[in-house]
Amino acid sequence: MKLQQLLVQGNTFEEVYCDAHFQAQEICLVLAFGQTTLLEKHPPFQLLQTIYPKATILICSSSGQISNNVRIEEAIVVTAIQLEKASFKALEFEDQKDNSIVEMGKKFSAELLTPDLRAVLLLSEGTHVNGSELIQELITQSDGKIPFFGGLAGDEYRFEKTIVGLNADAQPGKIVAVGFYGEGLKFGFASEGGWADFGPEREVTHSNKNVLYRIGDRNALELYKDYLGKYAEELPGSALYFPLSMKENPESEPVVRTILAIDEQEKSMTFAGNIPLGSRVRFMRGNMDKLIDAAANAAMQLRTQLPSRPQLAFLVSCVGRRIVLAERVDEELEFIKQTFGNETVLFGFYSYGEISPDKYDLGCELHNQTMTIATLFEA
Repeated sequence: MKLQQLLVQGNTFEEVYCDAHFQAQEICLVLAFGQTTLLEKHPPFQLLQTIYPKATILICSSSGQISNNVRIEEAIVVTAIQLEKASFKALEFEDQKDNSIVEMGKKFSAELLTPDLRAVLLLSEGTHVNGSELIQELITQSDGKIPFFGGLAGDEYRFEKTIVGLNADAQPGKIVAVGFYGEGLKFGFASEGGWADFGPEREVTHSNKNVLYRIGDRNALELYKDYLGKYAEELPGSALYFPLSMKENPESEPVVRTILAIDEQEKSMTFAGNIPLGSRVRFMRGNMDKLIDAAANAAMQLRTQLPSRPQLAFLVSCVGRRIVLAERVDEELEFIKQTFGNETVLFGFYSYGEISPDKYDLGCELHNQTMTIATLFEA
């Protein structure tokens, strides 16, 4: 595997990293992340196609793009991956045009699912898609035997418009999947949150997919406001400081759910993933040190499990973590870099939802408010 990373601003670019013998003219996979406003003001596809004429190019909006400089960049971060023995194939799905998540599942199964499929990178628009349904359909199609990783596109802190593109400039309503093939590819996955529960566990008594109406005998939004206190006046933005922990049943591992919107008339809250009827939920709050420690723990898990240092680490963290960590946000990136060392190139983005296998299942789970890490090594 050979790697190159660029920072792109308008029609100019700066090289951050480049392996010896990397050949931009050869076939490679290019991943570009930037804010929606930046991607629309300076669409990068034409420039990237000039630099990498044979490449498959993915472009995704973010709530902050991560470079190997171990910081969140203002420029578009472009990472090019040149596989030497393994291969990949990309698939784009237009959610509104192609009708449903089920149709995407069928398309995925027909075009990407083969016996030598090792893992799938998934980048989806993040403002309208139901991430839980998207992931469940792909797990169903793959029988839970293939790991998926990636995330839901971000839009800074606006929650208005996210865009994704495959071999074209990014647009709304797009979902892109990239299948990786070959025995020589070695992946590693980890995900940690670091949020602390507070208050009692309660049962969800009225919900519809990712819309939560009632918890116990209370309207969900009213109960949530009681817990937020002075922060209730800053909703929905302040909800990123106080996510929800959810267990589908008493034996389930808890997952974190981020609030995307509130409805004052219905007294309901809309989440990035489903909140099933009968599930158990608790409110959560963040502590800066614990959030940073969780990111470091995710990296350490991989470092101790992997037989060798990975060549590439793809980081997807939540916009809520970026808001809570504020000026200290670079610290979670720095700890990861220190753990892997300079041999590992970092890249990624801050998202509206993180996609990663959980601790016990190979397939994947929709996470919120976590730091997820996917590592890649080509033997």
